[in-house]
Amino acid sequence: VAGAAQSVLLRPPPARVDGMRIAAAQLSADRGARVGGDLYEVVATEHGLRVLIGDVRGHGIGALGTVAAVLGSFREAAHDEPELGGVLRRLDRALARHLGERGAHDDSAEDFVTALLLEITPDGEITALNCGHPWPFLLCDGGVEPLARADPLPPVGPFPLPGDLTPVRCGVFLPGDVLVLHTDGVEDARDPAGRFFPLRATLAALADRLPAAPETTLRLLFSALLRHTRGRPADDVALVVLRNDRARVTCGPLAAQASDQGGAAPGTRPAAG
Repeated sequence: VAGAAQSVLLRPPPARVDGMRIAAAQLSADRGARVGGDLYEVVATEHGLRVLIGDVRGHGIGALGTVAAVLGSFREAAHDEPELGGVLRRLDRALARHLGERGAHDDSAEDFVTALLLEITPDGEITALNCGHPWPFLLCDGGVEPLARADPLPPVGPFPLPGDLTPVRCGVFLPGDVLVLHTDGVEDARDPAGRFFPLRATLAALADRLPAAPETTLRLLFSALLRHTRGRPADDVALVVLRNDRARVTCGPLAAQASDQGGAAPGTRPAAG
């Protein structure tokens, strides 16, 4: 039953979407269950590639209803809403309706969701809205950095969304770069001695293997996590790995013009700071 539910709600993303190669997987903390409270989706739209990763309070079969409400709303709003803020507001309304239908006497009616929304334009520009979720890591040029360091908004559900939902500009996702999105069950995973999983150090070791296939990166990450926890993660875990397989933009008159004007040419990474 759990496997059938997962195949409908948390369907695996296509291996390639809009020039991106993708791998994703989820691991439930409930022994014997194959679904949990973590969720993800990748959708190619006329507004750009849009990505959602989130974490419902709680895990296991009890979280499935909330997962369904959030994913269903995102799959429609990602196509309908021209702005990322509009997508987030649709998710917020869908979650409020879902929790309201449960009734005030249901403890699970107080659920909330951490959520990260990303938009990647055809030229690689990344913008994001983060509601209480861990920032992804960007693997590029043999290094590992958080995609952004801005303070996130509160999780979706407990508090009204602010009036201004201006997405955070996160730079450029260049051909060959890799994004690793994760839920907090990854960074919070502990070994028997209580030590946290060294996610950034593990990613740094994997960065030296680029351009590895996203499936390989995903498998190596899960293997390292399960070794660290002795096969017993305390929380649900989800990972999404995206590699930009788009063709690199060829430098030409436009690139020279951008350089003369002090800007970055398309397909190049702007200088930091």
